[in-house]
Amino acid sequence: MATNVTVRDLDNYPNTSKTISVDQTTLVPTGAQGDEKWVLSFTTTAYSDSTLSTNIQNIYVQEFSTGWVKSSGLVDLNDITIASGSKAFEISIDGSDWYDVTLTSGSYGPDSLADHIQDVIRDIPTTSGISWNANDDQLAFLNATVEYTDGKLKIISGNVSEFYTGTNKSSVHVQANGADTLYEDLGFNLGMDSETIATTSIKEALVTTSCGPSSTAVVIETMAGLIAGEPMAIMDDTNIDYFIAASGTNTTNIVIPISTLANSYIGGKAKVQRLRIQDPDQEPVHYHSTVDSVIRWGIMSILNQIDFS
Repeated sequence: MATNVTVRDLDNYPNTSKTISVDQTTLVPTGAQGDEKWVLSFTTTAYSDSTLSTNIQNIYVQEFSTGWVKSSGLVDLNDITIASGSKAFEISIDGSDWYDVTLTSGSYGPDSLADHIQDVIRDIPTTSGISWNANDDQLAFLNATVEYTDGKLKIISGNVSEFYTGTNKSSVHVQANGADTLYEDLGFNLGMDSETIATTSIKEALVTTSCGPSSTAVVIETMAGLIAGEPMAIMDDTNIDYFIAASGTNTTNIVIPISTLANSYIGGKAKVQRLRIQDPDQEPVHYHSTVDSVIRWGIMSILNQIDFS
């Protein structure tokens, strides 16, 4: 049974209402080999252009992967001043071109700052003076969300996808805008993003011969891609040591500086692991973690396309 949601543009057309229908249905999407899939559907009879009677395409949701980027939380955002030289950064959503995010000068608390950044990002596709690429997805920007939580700013793509990487990915990346320092002042220079997390590969292999503090090498089962300079950890059920793989390391032999290991390890009862930068919050990549959340996203996606005039 469909749920009909009444929506309005309270700022410009408060007396005009439109309806969005939310339902659960089955269909066979392309690539599904003829198998029906349960999906959430979002539909409306409203137009994106009332003059030309342009229909809005239905939205069907079967995947919840939504790209994001967040700041490090290592800077204080409780009272930040936006001024000349620290008011802009660049953003790319879902693999789009890079666009300027230029903030209005003034003092902001963290929540008001998040709201302002969100407004600027959502306005990018329709802002005069911005050279919008027609091949980029407007909804990725129109539906973008910016939140402030636990001392960190998080920018979330306006789209959901099956992928965090590749051609049809949902992702968010930010970078400095020339010499402007806002990118660093907000803590994005040491931040984390969903695409990086999705492509991070922590590999491990079994230690095959015993080693200890006087050893100069660790013999392991094959670990593809292992090279000198890799940060490593060696561990058993009691101890753990960290070291940097030295010159001469290959896929089955890790060279270590003598006396690097504080403990001894027995072949067949210890392992080595290649270390990588991870999200310190250890969050799951998924931003939408509930049906309620993704339904709200679907309603917003249709709402942002409706012409209320």
